[in-house]
Amino acid sequence: MQLISEPSIETKIQHMQARVRWQHPQVIKRHIDQTRLQIQGGLNTSESFSFLVLGDSGTGRHRRDSPQRRVAESMMAHGDQAHFVLHTGDVVYLVGSSEQYRANFIKPYREWLVGGENYRKIAYDRITFKQPFFPVLGNHDYYDLPRLLGIFTGLTGPLRYAFRSYMDLDLGWHGSFQGDAYARAFIDYLQNVPESRLDAYLDRHYDSTFRGDRCLTYRPGQFTRVPNRYYSFRYGGIDFFALDSNTFNTPPPLDDPDNRYHSRQQLQGQREALEADKADLLHKLGLVMANPREDDHEDLTEKIEALDEEIYDIDKQLARANISAVDQAQLDWLRDRLIASWQDASVRGRIVFFHHPPYVTEATKWFQGQTLAVRHHLRMVLDAVGAEVADIAQGQPLLSLVLCGHAHCFEYLRTGDTGHGDAHIPWMICGGSGYSLRRQRPQGNDLTEQIDGQARTVATSKLFMGRSGQGSTLKRPYTALRIDVSSGSPLQLSAVPLVAEKQSSGEWQGYTHAAFPV
Repeated sequence: MQLISEPSIETKIQHMQARVRWQHPQVIKRHIDQTRLQIQGGLNTSESFSFLVLGDSGTGRHRRDSPQRRVAESMMAHGDQAHFVLHTGDVVYLVGSSEQYRANFIKPYREWLVGGENYRKIAYDRITFKQPFFPVLGNHDYYDLPRLLGIFTGLTGPLRYAFRSYMDLDLGWHGSFQGDAYARAFIDYLQNVPESRLDAYLDRHYDSTFRGDRCLTYRPGQFTRVPNRYYSFRYGGIDFFALDSNTFNTPPPLDDPDNRYHSRQQLQGQREALEADKADLLHKLGLVMANPREDDHEDLTEKIEALDEEIYDIDKQLARANISAVDQAQLDWLRDRLIASWQDASVRGRIVFFHHPPYVTEATKWFQGQTLAVRHHLRMVLDAVGAEVADIAQGQPLLSLVLCGHAHCFEYLRTGDTGHGDAHIPWMICGGSGYSLRRQRPQGNDLTEQIDGQARTVATSKLFMGRSGQGSTLKRPYTALRIDVSSGSPLQLSAVPLVAEKQSSGEWQGYTHAAFPV
């Protein structure tokens, strides 16, 4: 039985549009931009500020000592300095279920929430943040469970909790209902507003203006919803763009001329090898269960999960009939917004954040079809932007910073001369904030592409923090990130990784990594 199911791109788009009443007549009448928010007072803030980043955090496992909570505590030590928080996706594992929001999100971040001192009373769809919190959807936030598996995991929940050190799939009775739980938790769910009250609701919450259009007002401590699954906001002279990469991460069909990375035969061979590795690990896991040690079980379970992700990625590519359309509307929106941002002389920089990284050296993600697909589509957008704003940009990188998750690590990379609009951009992967950490690939720090028949380096990893060592030297550095923004132009950013490291002994060491310029 397959562990999870994922809706098609068309289904994701249609359901999310229905939840926000996309382009409802009353929205059109008021000239409301449903992809923009304005933080109350945010346009007038100082140009010098800091913000925090985390991702791939939402696990309820490790109940006796939660890495997610350790990272949250390290972030809270910087809370007074940070003006807001970005989340790069996978808010709740394993399948974004509403029943797991309290344990996997509300409890570990309770200090950020209004009423957090009584977090057990906070419903997942009634979350209000004390300071701005801006998430994007991860793939796990869209997942669901096959019906029979949901019944099984629900019935065995008490047993799995009793033996949580040795067996825990982090599952409940159901999944996300195709992203519905995330939408109810974080997005302005207009579908729940009665038609008779919609006018008053829109007038109350969409009372900010930007370039002649109305937009949602984000009021910390009062009303902390984002308007859509992708959106933008401006803070301190910087434009931030939040994307839903789950709707442009499907690789092209294997017989498509744009797919120059894999052949069907190669993928089938890779899948067979991965299945063999998984069978071997499952055998070892059975032996460990007979003589259980928590660390051994955790290590084997995380390796099996990583293999399952790789197998699922390959299955999506092999299933020719299941290839979905690309979310061209979102990509066009990003293109147009970036062009408008460059044409606005008051904007100092542009930061984009989404889930699936286009560049990464984490061992399970660097070669995946989803990674390459997101890279391809983002390049098309940035190529179009570059052609339009070349006279304004004058050779500057088109983006000041890109933040992603999905890869379970912290990584800082820079692209070189890619031949596209994504050249010379800093990329940071912040996906190590609580879930199982992964290792760096053995092939090294340089990512190459075949260009004109020759391998050329297109990106280089400058810093990688993930699982390392073996046995007594094993280390698991779970991470969040602080970005410090200086005043003035040109824009200057510095990064400060916040680390909660679990040693092989089970002891924890918290520390702040040395700051470095971006």
